[in-house]
Amino acid sequence: MGDRGLLVEYGNAIDPVVNQKVRAISVAAGKNMPPGVLEIVPAYRSLMILYDPLVTTPADLQNAFLSIEKKLQDTVIPAPRTITIPVCYGGEFGPDIEVVAESNGISTPDVIRLHSQPEYIIYIIGFSPGFPFLGGLPEALHTPRLKTPRTAVPQGSVAIANEQTGIYSVESPGGWQLIGRTPLKLFDSARSHPIPYHPGDLIRFVPISHEKYFQLLEKESTP
Repeated sequence: MGDRGLLVEYGNAIDPVVNQKVRAISVAAGKNMPPGVLEIVPAYRSLMILYDPLVTTPADLQNAFLSIEKKLQDTVIPAPRTITIPVCYGGEFGPDIEVVAESNGISTPDVIRLHSQPEYIIYIIGFSPGFPFLGGLPEALHTPRLKTPRTAVPQGSVAIANEQTGIYSVESPGGWQLIGRTPLKLFDSARSHPIPYHPGDLIRFVPISHEKYFQLLEKESTP
């Protein structure tokens, strides 16, 4: 990937087993970074290795990461935490929830019920600071992206795109179907830990009322 990047692929699909391997190698490499490696960026099924070409080469890095892979049984991955995210579904906060319902031949209450049932694994965090790409969306909710993306999606919007669901942690453009919004501030650069979760953690959505949304929003806004 250019003269400073090496892409390592461990599979060809969104798969929790493949992603677990990506996480394990990322953790193991982070504890004993091979010479010349500047940064490791984990994704669904791959690692991007950014390196200094004056210190190492792709061949050296390939050997180093193959060696790491052979010792994965000695790598301890942090246990996942479950993060609860309150969501006010539909209405002004979820303008596309009826689209999701109609696309799948179900009711709006079914969308809310199905979306809030699973514990979703965070595969990766990216696109914007704190945006979690979540796996495990029920098939009955799979809905294509918008044909024309919005120029601005409000912070906290919970959305669906094909077989994925996620949360817009900051306001940004986006083409996902919006089904609700959380009052929680999921990215804050002023906090010691700007993002409250990590890849591998689990997210559980909890439906809340319109009134509860504004109560929590006020609490989030209080210093």
